[in-house]
Amino acid sequence: MNHGTKTIELPELTANLLRDKDCLIDNLFADLWKHMGMKARLNRIGFAKRSGTSAHELVYCLMIWVWLKVDSIGMFARESLKTFSCAEKDALYAALNQEDWNWRHLHRDVARQAIRGAKTSSPIRAFVLDDSIQVRHGKKMPGVSSHFDHTSGRHVMGQQVLTLGMSSTEGFVPIDSELFISATKAQELHQPFRDGRSIVAKRYRVAQSQTKPQMAGDMIRRAQRAGIEADYLLADAWFGTKPIIRLADEQLLTPILRMKKNTMKYRLTECKGGQAIHRDRDVNTLYQSCIRCQWQKIPEQPYQAKALDVELNLSSSPDEADQWIKVRLLFVRGIAQQPGKHDWAIFLTTDTNLEPHRILELYAMRWAIEVYFKEAKQYLGFLKEQSNHYAAYIASIHLTAIRFCMLVIAKSRHQASGIADVRQQLTANATSIDYAARLWQVFRSVIAGAIDEMEMLIGDTASQIMATIERHVQSFFVQALQLDVRTLRLEAK
Repeated sequence: MNHGTKTIELPELTANLLRDKDCLIDNLFADLWKHMGMKARLNRIGFAKRSGTSAHELVYCLMIWVWLKVDSIGMFARESLKTFSCAEKDALYAALNQEDWNWRHLHRDVARQAIRGAKTSSPIRAFVLDDSIQVRHGKKMPGVSSHFDHTSGRHVMGQQVLTLGMSSTEGFVPIDSELFISATKAQELHQPFRDGRSIVAKRYRVAQSQTKPQMAGDMIRRAQRAGIEADYLLADAWFGTKPIIRLADEQLLTPILRMKKNTMKYRLTECKGGQAIHRDRDVNTLYQSCIRCQWQKIPEQPYQAKALDVELNLSSSPDEADQWIKVRLLFVRGIAQQPGKHDWAIFLTTDTNLEPHRILELYAMRWAIEVYFKEAKQYLGFLKEQSNHYAAYIASIHLTAIRFCMLVIAKSRHQASGIADVRQQLTANATSIDYAARLWQVFRSVIAGAIDEMEMLIGDTASQIMATIERHVQSFFVQALQLDVRTLRLEAK
């Protein structure tokens, strides 16, 4: 148990729309389906059937069932399907198991519209990379394998989904996803694909053969070819590796990565006697020699930090030519309580001009993908379809993301007409993706000023209110920046 930080709920992205008592989600979704021209979009991408219920009607039913308070497609077919279609349950599963429907193309198409529909005033856009594990135990489920779950700190059997998203001051949009099958305890197909050249068959081979950095590279390149651009690449410590840094450099992105406290060597140049001396050291050695007892407080923030500019060789083997690049390492620790010897974190960026407070503000944008995964599992049917066909898993991860993108579009269309009430609008403004920049510099003083005016009415309660707000603000940033004690000590192992 993490005793160092009181857990709070990170700000929601779209879930409040689903709980709005004035929002009838089926009506909202039907209107949005027509507004987006989904029927024509599906035809253009190649979703088609030779006979029976049309493809667009089946996709509509597959999209909407998760919001009708049913636990499975089977229950949806028994209780609600006839309200929307003349199709039977078998037709829905047949649609899920289609091996040549390009769900990724549909997902990217809808994501691009969601990004275009957001306000264009945001000067900051970042690709965010992360993975999530859905624990699965079925022995006939192809692609299930053993993965290390860094949330629980143990190995679990399940499906791991790598996701690339776009985070900006206006919101978050999932852009692409891929299943990753590890080499440990991987369960094989219980029946072969009908066509080894199909889209799903090719993606199965990718899931087996590619590493996550290779998958990430393909996803970023696909997004950029589709006209989705960003300036930064954000990822947590499990992606703080040379291949990811090299990927960002190749794609002209500025990485801001949480790094592990491992044996990766950095070159520190020191000048002694008029000569430059190069020393290769890992982060723990750098901490002891250059950081310890030299912390500097970040103004207006509850952290101490120390930036160190070093060089990193991106070559992955002695046979490769050296690829030295300059990077800035930012060592950070909290000052709210007495930190232990392992209670510090390290961030890396290739932009050596970024100030410590700016690095943390940009990295805080990464929290959105964590909330996306939570909402996807809780509300959006993330790998909930009960099928043992690998094609259904591919369909599920993209259906989940498409549902989310459509909610993003719905919120942007309906906020002005009353779907989001005043409370939700306030939440959206105060906890948007640039929450860090706004809150650290403005939000506290605004609230303090308002409470000062109310002090005659509420008396000593004013200081208690400010203390509570301060505590929740700090808890938010501890979670968003992953500076809680449990995460820090898990990294130190």
